[in-house]
Amino acid sequence: MQVTNIRFRNYAAAAGILLAVASGHAMAQSNNQAWVTDELSTYVRSGPTDGYRIIGTLNAGEQVEVLETSGDYTRVRNSDGNAVWVLSNELQRTPSAIEQLPALESQVEELTAELDGINEAWEQRVSSMTETLEVRERRVAELEASNQALDSQAEEARQQIRALQARLETQEEDLLMRYFMYGGGVAGAGLLVGLIVPHLPRRRKKRDRWF
Repeated sequence: MQVTNIRFRNYAAAAGILLAVASGHAMAQSNNQAWVTDELSTYVRSGPTDGYRIIGTLNAGEQVEVLETSGDYTRVRNSDGNAVWVLSNELQRTPSAIEQLPALESQVEELTAELDGINEAWEQRVSSMTETLEVRERRVAELEASNQALDSQAEEARQQIRALQARLETQEEDLLMRYFMYGGGVAGAGLLVGLIVPHLPRRRKKRDRWF
């Protein structure tokens, strides 16, 4: 859609250029030049009124040289060099379409070729930008997948750490309990020895006799 809009603007600009060229071409013509209107071929007379006889015709779009004007008629010289009278409203001051058409067609072809080149360059640029965008999107997707994998690994590591911490706490409790039991056993054995030893029979010492 964007490329189509660009083409439309380009062709509109081309049309404006062609109109400007045609207007400039018309202004460049000398004031004594005129063209028979494009709509019809017109009769010409030998004098500046309807009462003069018709002596021929001028072709639509034919270029003539304006000599003088009298009333509703203008005296002109045609391409054959003949001076004749024609109704003034059947003349125009801008080049006929027949004369403008070849030059305009050539300009249209040049502008069309130029616009095609611009459109092709723009389409290539858009294609390149699209490819770059697709590459970036793939890269972003890869990074997101990698990030999700790292998050999963980090969560597993946290779970393992919690399990190890719980196991360590259990082992510490078991070790403390063993210390208590060992200390209690030692204390009990000492108490038991303390109770038994006083009641053991003592060994009597032998008396030395003198003879």
